[in-house]
Amino acid sequence: MKYILVTGGVISGIGKGIIASSVGTILKSCGLHVTAIKIDPYINIDAGTFSPYEHGEVFVLDDGGEVDLDLGNYERFLDICLIKDNNLTTGKIYQSVINKERRGDYLGKTVQVVPHITDAIQDWVMKQAKISVDDDGVEPQVCVIELGGTVGDIESMPFIEAFRQFQFKVKRENFCNIHVSLIPQPNTTGEHKTKPTQNSVRELRGLGLSPDLIMCRCSAALDASVKEKISMFCHVEPTQVICVQDVSSVYKVPLLLEAQGVVDYLCQRLNLPVEMRARKMLTKWKEMADRSDRLLEQVSIALVGKYTKLSDSYTSVIKALEHSALAINHKLEVKYIDSADLESTTLQDEPVKYHEAWQKLCSSHGVLVPGGFGVRGTEGKIMAISWARKQNKPFLGVCLGMQLAVCEFARNVLEWKDANSTEFNPETEHPVVIDMPEHNPGQMGGTMRLGKRRTIFKSSSSVLRKLYGDVEYVEERHRHRFEVNPELKHHFERKGLQFVGQDIEGERMEIIELKDHCYFVGVQYHPEFTSRPIKPSPPYFGLLLAAAGKLQSYLAKGCRLSPRDTYSDRSSSSSSPDMDVFELKYSSL
Repeated sequence: MKYILVTGGVISGIGKGIIASSVGTILKSCGLHVTAIKIDPYINIDAGTFSPYEHGEVFVLDDGGEVDLDLGNYERFLDICLIKDNNLTTGKIYQSVINKERRGDYLGKTVQVVPHITDAIQDWVMKQAKISVDDDGVEPQVCVIELGGTVGDIESMPFIEAFRQFQFKVKRENFCNIHVSLIPQPNTTGEHKTKPTQNSVRELRGLGLSPDLIMCRCSAALDASVKEKISMFCHVEPTQVICVQDVSSVYKVPLLLEAQGVVDYLCQRLNLPVEMRARKMLTKWKEMADRSDRLLEQVSIALVGKYTKLSDSYTSVIKALEHSALAINHKLEVKYIDSADLESTTLQDEPVKYHEAWQKLCSSHGVLVPGGFGVRGTEGKIMAISWARKQNKPFLGVCLGMQLAVCEFARNVLEWKDANSTEFNPETEHPVVIDMPEHNPGQMGGTMRLGKRRTIFKSSSSVLRKLYGDVEYVEERHRHRFEVNPELKHHFERKGLQFVGQDIEGERMEIIELKDHCYFVGVQYHPEFTSRPIKPSPPYFGLLLAAAGKLQSYLAKGCRLSPRDTYSDRSSSSSSPDMDVFELKYSSL
């Protein structure tokens, strides 16, 4: 087993997750089996109770693990399936050590950070690195480990010490350290400043880890003289200083690293069993990156949500939209709308903000209402859904978005004016959305309906069923405490709102579709978590097709895109993408 530790310096949020994912991608393109572990130094057991404004969205895995959004990057880049133990937190480590102490496993010894906590970290990493993350069940050969936060943080000290010991335990030829650091370029001078990186590397080396590669995050490419200066003061060769400048698409980052010899260095440094052959997988990434740069037609989607001030709150949603837009050859424009700005109270308090929000909504080609919690902004979301339904605009509601679509239909079509979710109004006379029996209101963490669940299609004419490839069922990831009230189902279906997907027992409503509408779909699950660059999520793909005016022709052709729809400006590129990459038949589902 080869271990690659990715640390960060100067500032947090520097892009360690994308770089760790990209390193894994270029190694996987060489035929290696790669897994990934994210270490978060916070004391929380998992990310389940975080506000999205803390660390961005909460990503959900097949096994129900609520984890950091970087695990979503790993899954999308490497096309692997991780489990909750691939996200390691200080809380998990201390909990496991304290549980051992209570059982008497330490034989009466004093339990300390060194060696007990550090040993527990090393054992966790070594155990988790061996668990297969690919469909073939093969044990991984390389484990990429991202250490969250910044070198020097008090919280991450036990992890740094653990890996200082770890490099000797697994031997030098099986461990290397990539340090990601910021190279600022102040506007006053216009030159790249290396001092923050020098200090960061000096601190890391003082803690016992010496970086093998220094990945320099910067706004523009570094000159050779800057690389030589970093090399001189940071005790590495100039070839070990890698420039990772801002690029137009994250698809380009693996190509950027590969072009600077990262694969060759890692193969030599870790003695990796790699055949230096044409890397087909990386070729596909290059084609995707080139295509994203050549897109001319634009499609705009209004994202009506509660956490729109931070785009990381909806990372997977945005990625799912991007994957689908790329597949239909359109440039994506996301219009972020704070749902509270659509409400009448905003018209009274801040009329300019109110009219701007409605102008954004009305000028969009499609409307997306993603998941969320809490009552703030829900009335604005219901207004947006009502507008999309009445104006025959493509609409997709995810989780809470689906529940609010049901509330909107109940109020305006069934004329149940107080229809609501018991989450927002426990006393409503028409509880169209109710809490689930297994929900434990006394404890917040890990008490939702989580993870991969099966949804059975109940209608052969369902649009979403056709988009999935006309399958009998789908398995998607869930994260919710409330559900549509099954006892009221027949009232909705009489008026045209069909519950085309239900759980195995037929008790939970999973998918809604509205008759005689261009595309009005709601899903209780989160399809964005399983969207991939070369296999977009069908609900999002349907939204983008409808927004671009191509859904009906796509369905009429048996759910296939014509070459003209799929590739733009083919004549401008000498190499056309493999047909299997962009053929959207979803037979694997």
